[in-house]
Amino acid sequence: MDAVRVALLREVLAGTQWPAATRRFAGVLRSSVVPQGGGLLLVGTEEYEPWHLAAHLVDEAAWSGQPELNPTLVRHRPRPGTASDSGSAAGAHLAVGLGRLEAVRRGETLLVVAPQRPDAGLLERVHDARRAGATVLALDGGDPEVHGLAHEALTVPAGVESADVDLDTVQHLVSAAAGENSLPAPRGPRRFRDRLSRLADQLTSPPPMRW
Repeated sequence: MDAVRVALLREVLAGTQWPAATRRFAGVLRSSVVPQGGGLLLVGTEEYEPWHLAAHLVDEAAWSGQPELNPTLVRHRPRPGTASDSGSAAGAHLAVGLGRLEAVRRGETLLVVAPQRPDAGLLERVHDARRAGATVLALDGGDPEVHGLAHEALTVPAGVESADVDLDTVQHLVSAAAGENSLPAPRGPRRFRDRLSRLADQLTSPPPMRW
């Protein structure tokens, strides 16, 4: 159950920067795409395609009632014959190529997932997207050029013995936090997902100490 896994992850990582850092980054993501009515593009490097993050965001968009979180996955090697680079045909999740970044408009959001340094071609496209008015966010391994292009970045160092998490874990926490309601709870019955998350927190809390 996803809410339970997220609650367990947050409990394990309590006392580290990650619960707060991923919630903060997710808040920036949500505030960038929701008021604009969507327009979220997700791209990785040639070696790393963020399939899992795309799937998690699709799930969170459905669960939270925020369809704006649904991403368009931009691929380095799209599957031919299913759609054009514009992604307007069926099967667009398999067929949107890097050409989509050349059509970025003001108000869209580009989330770059780059555990290693991206190639020069992708960096140039991200730079052009920012100049066109897109908000650029990055989940990265600490590359200074990616940081320089991003309006907001969250770094997950790779290959560091003291690191608390890996990039996949951080993506899971970010996507879960993006779907959470950070506004004051509305009056009336609470949403099922909110109740489930609360129950998960209770189940994973340690029992009270007895003296």
